[in-house]
Amino acid sequence: MPTALITGASGGIGKAFAEEYAARNNNLVLVARSEEKLNQLASELQAKHNVKVDVIVKDLTQPGSTLDVFNYTKNQGITIDTLINNAGFGDYGDFAERDGERQVQIVQLNVLALVDLTHKYLPLMRQQHSGDIINIASIAAFQPIPYMSVYAASKAFVLSFSESLWAENRGLGIRVLCVCPGPIDTNFFTAAKFPPTIAAKNTQITKVETVVKDTFQALERGESMAVSGGLTSHLIPKLSRLVPRKTLVSVLEKQFKT
Repeated sequence: MPTALITGASGGIGKAFAEEYAARNNNLVLVARSEEKLNQLASELQAKHNVKVDVIVKDLTQPGSTLDVFNYTKNQGITIDTLINNAGFGDYGDFAERDGERQVQIVQLNVLALVDLTHKYLPLMRQQHSGDIINIASIAAFQPIPYMSVYAASKAFVLSFSESLWAENRGLGIRVLCVCPGPIDTNFFTAAKFPPTIAAKNTQITKVETVVKDTFQALERGESMAVSGGLTSHLIPKLSRLVPRKTLVSVLEKQFKT
């Protein structure tokens, strides 16, 4: 039975992926900070789908956390067939006025943990000539976003990194996909401390189940990148190529300023 490792699995997109992979008869390794939520989800999925679910309670912004995850699966003899790098967060506000440690943690989680886990599991996937790596980015990846500068930059990295890996590994039996959702029905805006006036502008909210569905369809097509969301979400990548960047970022600055 194949095994999927999912980071940020205690809620939102990560939880939706866990539910879908369990329904598709995959064992799971779930990683997140919330022990209570992970254990509850694990119990539900094991009872409902008769799959094995391992729980790893880790804060992936902390030094050595990715190595701990890798060593756990290695020591337990677990082969990871699908790696879903979903864990991530953002922060709203003027960069110079925001907490510096929080900005660094965004990079540590959204970029460094993702790169490190990918580098640990990809060689093993190459040895078995199969595997899927799914990296969750955002439509923020397609342009700079003032007042979300570090988050948008981190997702741009994820997109570029993932597409490069797709090209390097497409002939080796390994599928690499970057998923770029628009606004989704999670607590992202609350956690990022968005002002209500800004959050209210995001009226096209996509369900996490739709993101999962779009992901599987893109994997089957062999895509390197998939946008998930409404019409606006699908237009954003095109606008970023057609509109001069100076003009685009100036418009976005006005849109995202309180």
